[in-house]
Amino acid sequence: MAFKLPNLPYAYDALEPYIDQRTMEFHHDKHHNTYVTKLNATVEGTELEHQSLADMIANLDKVPEAMRMSVRNNGGGHFNHSLFWEILSPNSEEKGGVIDDIKAQWGTLDEFKNEFANKATTLFGSGWTWLVVNDGKLEIVTTPNQDNP
Repeated sequence: MAFKLPNLPYAYDALEPYIDQRTMEFHHDKHHNTYVTKLNATVEGTELEHQSLADMIANLDKVPEAMRMSVRNNGGGHFNHSLFWEILSPNSEEKGGVIDDIKAQWGTLDEFKNEFANKATTLFGSGWTWLVVNDGKLEIVTTPNQDNP
């Protein structure tokens, strides 16, 4: 299975003014594409070539050590960015579901945004800030580089 760069589910300029078209094009077409290309080069001709990306990332300890760092970085970059493109939306309407849960836990959406932004901006180096469910409760966590929770 060759890994592929997913198409964006919206136009490159759909997230303006929050993320501009040039940034989206560069991040998707260059950064993300590089992760996919390097991941494919790493796993080509091995049994990993036939595994799902999620399975590979979840079981890094089973990846041969000679490939582990590349799979961790490039597979993680591909996985994280693929999720990132899917969860971003040009529709900024606040309603239902997770919004209600956020307000129940943080009081207001602004309080949540402040805590999320604080964790993101105080993360040393590169990495990701995530909203996750841990033991049935929402939690904001950070991971370094291309790691994920």
